[in-house]
Amino acid sequence: MSSGSKALEAPATQPVPYTTFTSSRKKLLTLILTTTMFASPLTATIYLPLLPLLATHFHTSLQAINLTVTLYVVFQAISPLIFSTTSDTVGRRPILLATYTIYTFASLGLALNKHSYAALLLLRALQSLGASAVLAVAYGVIADVCPPAERGAMQGFAIGGSNLATCLGPVVGGWVALKSGGFTWVFWALVIFGGVVLLLIGTALPETARNVVGNGSAEVPKWRQTWWNILKKKKSTSGKGKGGGEDKDAGARKKPLLSFKMTNPWACLRILFWRDTALVLWMSSSPYAVWYCVQTSIPSIYKNTYGFNELHIGLTYLPGAAGVILGSYLNGKLMDRNYSITAHSIGHKIDRVSGDNLDDFPIERARARGAYWLLVVYTCALAGYGWVVKSHVHESVPLLLQFVLGMLCTSFQQTFSTLLVDIFPSSPSAAAAAGNTVKCVLSAVAVATLQPLVEALGIGWFFTMLTVLSGAGGFVVAWAMITKGLEWRTARVKSADNLPKDAIREEKRR
Repeated sequence: MSSGSKALEAPATQPVPYTTFTSSRKKLLTLILTTTMFASPLTATIYLPLLPLLATHFHTSLQAINLTVTLYVVFQAISPLIFSTTSDTVGRRPILLATYTIYTFASLGLALNKHSYAALLLLRALQSLGASAVLAVAYGVIADVCPPAERGAMQGFAIGGSNLATCLGPVVGGWVALKSGGFTWVFWALVIFGGVVLLLIGTALPETARNVVGNGSAEVPKWRQTWWNILKKKKSTSGKGKGGGEDKDAGARKKPLLSFKMTNPWACLRILFWRDTALVLWMSSSPYAVWYCVQTSIPSIYKNTYGFNELHIGLTYLPGAAGVILGSYLNGKLMDRNYSITAHSIGHKIDRVSGDNLDDFPIERARARGAYWLLVVYTCALAGYGWVVKSHVHESVPLLLQFVLGMLCTSFQQTFSTLLVDIFPSSPSAAAAAGNTVKCVLSAVAVATLQPLVEALGIGWFFTMLTVLSGAGGFVVAWAMITKGLEWRTARVKSADNLPKDAIREEKRR
């Protein structure tokens, strides 16, 4: 009887793991992502101290050279709409290879360009097009391999490490401006950087997109594999037939993705107009725009108020950059801790194998936990920054406030960018691209109005105005997110007509 009962027993079903990527492979992914994410901050910050040199070299006005900065920001918004949304369906690896190829060749063109201002504009736009999609794609990779309860740590390390570029860029650019030794070698350095990272992606970055490889267990065609794996397989499969492997590959994939398929950018832009996502976008984007204003105001503040030279001005970016790096790392740890505390408070057991279903989980409350206290410090630091500069307080005080603002602006941006990915699980890069678009638009508006408003209001009242919009407004938005976020998200998900098409297809597949 016991043998009969054993025969009738159903085999125990093992839970499907969220990802097959091991801890060591995730660490390798983190290092690769950190390196790839250097492109945008390094390319943006290394360029700013070179503006006077470029104006002299190309025999044009500083205002005309500033147009290259504006164009760079515009393409920072456009690039994720084109590439990051497509990476959700085509895959992360081919998109990163394509964007870094564009970036490297654009940098090469800038290094070779000697006299053409028009070429400078065009190549700077192409450089931004190649560099600016990487961050949104990286958010997608992290969502591919990390369940919601564990995303903070990986994201904090990757973003914190990549922000080292914000330290290197201004110092190198400031040194070049001080020595007046030309700027061409800076672009050659970016060519070398782009080529090395392109080789790293091709050799070591595996495909992670869940629409392509699922949880990582599905086989992929040879053209999707890393160059290192292709070389290994050539050695190990010499003399063996490949027919069986091809059949297995065809059966493992949900559908072949052998042709390039563009995702409709409107599906990404529609994310901007839903109530729950609008709250998240404001909390991730307004501190970013504020930090862009702080960064942009640094040269004039420390040159006109404190009499610094170009090299010293470059060094004044370091305290803020240190705050950005520390904030990224600590906030990653804090995000995972807040998730655990929130889960425990509602009696939810975290599924670290298959990943939690967030349909009924108050992820908004988990991510926004402690936001009120951080907003208090942020509000005081932001308002204080303008007035200490206005009052000519010793330079150590605004430098300290830059550190605090860098840490807090990064924390808000990182936390709520992650939340945006959490609430769009089927299209994480599209969600990150929407966030990037809002950040770039707000930053462009803020920077464009900075100088006229400072001249009209004074620097103290200008930063007070930012405090009201971003700080006081942040309290209202955080309250609405905590109290109404889950309700509004549930209503959005239930409304099939409002879902982006790629998200609808994913829901049907589920």
